[in-house]
Formats: sequence, structure tokens, C-alpha cells
Amino acid sequence: MMTGSTIFHALGLHMHQPPGNLRLLIEANPWEAEQILRCYERPVRYAARYPDVARLHIGFSGVLLDQLLDPDIIDRYRHILDIPEMLDRYAQADNIELIGTGHFHPIFPLIPQADWPEQLERERLVMLRAFGRMPRGFWPPEMAFTMEMIPALVDAGYEYLVVDGVHVRPEDGISDVFRTYQACHDGVCITVVARDRDVSTAQESGLDVNWFQNEVRWRTGGSPRPHEARLVTTWSDGENGGWFRQSEEGAGFFGHFFAPYMEHFRGGEYPVTPVSLSAYLTSNPPVARAQVQTGAWNVGAGCGYDFSQWGGSDQQRAAAAEVSGLSARYWDLCGRPPAGRPNPALERARSLILEAQTSCFLFWGPAWIPLLYERTISAAAELDAAERSLKPVASGAAEQQRGASDPAAAAPGSTQASAPALAESLPPVAAPSPAETLVATDQTGPFPDPSAPVPHGADGGRGPRRQSVR
Repeated sequence: MMTGSTIFHALGLHMHQPPGNLRLLIEANPWEAEQILRCYERPVRYAARYPDVARLHIGFSGVLLDQLLDPDIIDRYRHILDIPEMLDRYAQADNIELIGTGHFHPIFPLIPQADWPEQLERERLVMLRAFGRMPRGFWPPEMAFTMEMIPALVDAGYEYLVVDGVHVRPEDGISDVFRTYQACHDGVCITVVARDRDVSTAQESGLDVNWFQNEVRWRTGGSPRPHEARLVTTWSDGENGGWFRQSEEGAGFFGHFFAPYMEHFRGGEYPVTPVSLSAYLTSNPPVARAQVQTGAWNVGAGCGYDFSQWGGSDQQRAAAAEVSGLSARYWDLCGRPPAGRPNPALERARSLILEAQTSCFLFWGPAWIPLLYERTISAAAELDAAERSLKPVASGAAEQQRGASDPAAAAPGSTQASAPALAESLPPVAAPSPAETLVATDQTGPFPDPSAPVPHGADGGRGPRRQSVR
């Protein structure tokens, strides 16, 4: 096996399905449901095939794990796959590093900061339930990140996070996505791993082992520090597009690229060394600092330098503001007496508000925003019921109570108004025409059939494949 290489490769796959989608898929499109489920099983099978050389990073959104742990889903998919057995194999795979994200896959910079801790905590708890271990690394949903997230991530227990490399701004002014960095906010620091956007795009759409080694050699050889350890980080969705869903495995990602990659490296003839990020960072801690520009990854026609794919239209901004308003009302009610006592209506409203923050509802714009409003309407009704059970508080006392119970109000520099304010600052983007909506969603009208699954085609319900900006 080759040991002298200075080029290291961290390979990551992100898995997500919006709320209830596995049930809707198996009812409406069983073949697509099977293709997607097998995408979740392949990584752990190939990791077991190459235990000595394979190193993978796999992240499941909490809302996807909720579905995979649901007894009804387990039963409906039993003829395809034994889901509990698959999850147990992940739990036992010591060459797979499990990565955390936001439970309901929210665009963190567009939701109230007061909701960040619970989106993070719920994800970690469901991962503990599913796999028996907590993640050390964090993958921001849609790679949407702002530096203000760092204290919340560290408080949640994360040691490092992956960001899109185009947003990393090193303090020395020399752009270098092949080294790691330390990023700090309000005196709290975390390790930042920069994703290589272009090679990640190839990972998502199709590549072979020879192209990969040549590309990586060329890119690292022309980097600012070619004689230092070079960490190439590639990350993509793991269940979208025919490349990953290919039922003939020899023509897909794992059979055409991953297996030959492992064979070449095992034979000592490959210049790139697969690594686990936790192990790599232990041996190569960051020595440089960087700021990370607020942004996301490139999706659809977007470049990722703003959040216009999720908050660019008036309808998207209004929907995001509705969710933020309900969140503020929730925190206000939490501070009213008898504070601290169980309130089932308030708890139900809380879950609905967090679920309404699912990024998919905003991404699809007019076609899928009604699914967001289904949650907010129900949440508002639950908040009404909760309010009727609570004692009214004078305005001054209410503000004092809220300050004691609201994480956003209590945290220095935090404000619940930051999310809608950020959404309002985005450039206006015209809503798609009915014809564009029809093409984008495979729907027969501008509004979805509530009984139909989130459209997948080749995108898993989260939009077109990511496009490289070269």
C-alpha cells in the first residue's frame, strides 16, 4: 500500500428526504423508492468490502432518519431491504464517519437563531438512537453557512464543519482549499474543512479513477503549497441522479469509480490516500485562520453566493417570515406562567414550526410553499390552544419572562429578527411562470397534490443537480 503520498482525500455523501417522502414514494412510485433506498445501503456495503482502505463520510438528515426508524416505513420497504439491519451495519462500520446536519434540513441563516440549538440537538439525538454514536463533524444543509453559527455548533458538540471552498477567505489572503482552517466568532473557534466545488460536481455527475487522480494531481500541484499535505474534500448528495441510483452497479458511482479506486490504492499504485476527517485533523490540526463568507453551495441556476434559491422571491420571503413569526410567538408563550410545565399544544406547535423550516419547501417556490403553510396553519392553531391555557402577562413582565426563556434574547449578539432581515436583504427574484413550475416539478398545476411525493426525477426533491461555476 502506498504510504508516501501527500495528497489525501475525504469523500462525503449527504442523504436527505423531506418529511413523509419515503411513505409517499413507495405509494406513488415504488421503483423510484427502491432506487433511493438502495442508495442508502450501498455505502455501508462497499465500506465493508474494503475495510482496510475505504474511508467514507455519510450524513443523514434527522428527518430522513425519523422515516428510516418508523415501523411503518420499515414494514413497507421490507421486501426491498431490511432497514434496521442496514442501520446496524452503519453503527458497526468503523471506516464510515457519520456526519451531522440540521434535523429538518433548514437553511440555518434564514431561520431564527433561537431555533438553531434544537435543530442541532434533535439531529444528534436521532443519530444516537439510530447508530449509537454522536457525530464529530457537521455538514450545513445546502452548505448554507454564516459565521454566527459557530458558537451554536461548538455548544452542540461539533469539532469541525465542511463548507464550500469558494466561501473561505484565509487571513493571509492566499486562497487554498487544500488546507484546513480555524474559524472563530465571538471568541469561539471551530475547524473548517473546505470542499472542492469542481471535483465535487464531478463526483455527483460521473467520473472514473484515472480522471480523478490526474485532476487531483494537477489541482494540488498548482496550489499555493504543493509540497505540504494536500487535503482534497469532495462532497455531494448521495441519492440523486442516475449516477448514484444506477441499478446496474458497475455503471454507477460505487461500481465504476469507488471500487476501482479502492483496488488501485490497495495495490499501492495510486497517488491519493483516502482518509477519515477526524483522523486527518488529529494528525494535521489547522495552523491558519480564515473567515467564511456567508453563502451556500451552487444549486440549479444559483451560484451559492446568496440564498436566492430559497429566499429570492416575495413568496419565499413571506413564507420564511411566517415561520419566523410563529417561532417568535412560541418563545413568547414559553415565558408565560406557568412556565416550565408540560404544554402538549405548545410542544406540538414547536415540532410543526421546526418541520416548516425544511429547505425543500422554500426551494421549490410556488409549487411547494403550500406544504410549508400546511405546517404553519396547524402550528398557529396549536399556539392558539396553548395561549388559551396560559395566564396573560403584562407587557413589561412578558418581555422580562421572554428574555429569560428565549435563547436568542439571552445569547449575546443574537436576535430573532436576523433571519427575516437577511431574507429581506436578498435581491428580488421573479417567481417562475406556471410553465416553468410545470417543468420543474412534474406537476399539472402550480400547487402540489398533497398525496404526491416531492418530485425527484434526478434530484431527490431538492432541485436540479448542482452546477459547477468555472
